[in-house]
Amino acid sequence: MVATCRIYKKSCPNGKVTLYLSKREYVDHITFVDPIDGIILLDDEYLKHRHVYAHVIATFRYGREDDEVMGLKFVKELYLASEQIYPQPMQEEPTTKTNSKMQDRLLEKLGPNAYPFTLKLPENAPHSVMLQPGAEEQGQPCGVYYEVRITVGNTQHDKGHKRNSVSMAIRKVQRAQLIGNRQPCSVIKKDFLLSPGHLELEVTLDRQVFAHGEPVNVNIAVRNYSNKTVKRIKVYGIQNADICMFASGHCRTIVTSMDTESGCPIGPGGTLHKVVELYPTVVDSQKTRGLALDAPVGDEAVFMAASTILPEDQEKDPFGIIVSYSIKVKLILGALGGEVVAELPFVLMSTGTKKIAADHPSLVANRELSVESTTPQNKKEA
Repeated sequence: MVATCRIYKKSCPNGKVTLYLSKREYVDHITFVDPIDGIILLDDEYLKHRHVYAHVIATFRYGREDDEVMGLKFVKELYLASEQIYPQPMQEEPTTKTNSKMQDRLLEKLGPNAYPFTLKLPENAPHSVMLQPGAEEQGQPCGVYYEVRITVGNTQHDKGHKRNSVSMAIRKVQRAQLIGNRQPCSVIKKDFLLSPGHLELEVTLDRQVFAHGEPVNVNIAVRNYSNKTVKRIKVYGIQNADICMFASGHCRTIVTSMDTESGCPIGPGGTLHKVVELYPTVVDSQKTRGLALDAPVGDEAVFMAASTILPEDQEKDPFGIIVSYSIKVKLILGALGGEVVAELPFVLMSTGTKKIAADHPSLVANRELSVESTTPQNKKEA
């Protein structure tokens, strides 16, 4: 069986310049970013004395396109990488540059008018994330977008026109495989002002890193040493998106939730051990405004954005849209008792199996795996 590689191709309107890319998604491995390898097929008669440049452009949209009036724009473009492809610049010290397998095969097939190029994204470049717009909003959503643009002009700073330029959207994502046995755990003890004893809530996750489509098992332990009664338990999967662009903001979105009374009420002296299975997917939040999603490439389906893992030197001054996730457990004690809340962060990453959530919505129903409760027979035994 021969493995095949998909090649993405796009030409300018006059067909004189053609761009070839082997992939449109590039992974940030925290320590380095996948290089962008491509091929340009040129028409010598069309070029004459002009030059051809390749750019990687990041577009930052920090406001609604519907609000752009009287020349006001809520979008900025930043050139992150540039390279002159034709004619190849003269270098004082020749460098040995190796082409990828895809480039070598295309060079053999396309002939002498094909030129390879390699662009490198900065390690601190933000990830491709967009915020889901509301039902009444139109235009490009707020977020960070990338594209590879090929322009024909006299200088590197020429923006080019539609007839002599070609661009292809790409995506910069984080697919780092974090290895660790850390088990998130949180213990909350609440004392009551006019009542003796306290209420203890312990929440534990099986691990810290989860892939898209995998269930998040939330282990809940309630120990009631007070005279209050727990009437209901609510469990939420929450996405936090910090917008660190030209306008700062914060979005906190509930992506999944479960409200249960199983094992309740938990009276004085009672205990409860419960395991709840949550699926934080975009299926339940397709119309939620402000939800952070992976910026789409072409006609591909959109999925929930992965957690953002920043290097230590970038944590103090982040840029782009920073995404994080957490599990929140809330005990409802009634109108006079108040609430007891515990929250645990976790990491949500993609490992190539994220399509399960979109193709099989019936597999992602939240449920309770087990419930073990102990209730004393009377108040004295408590």
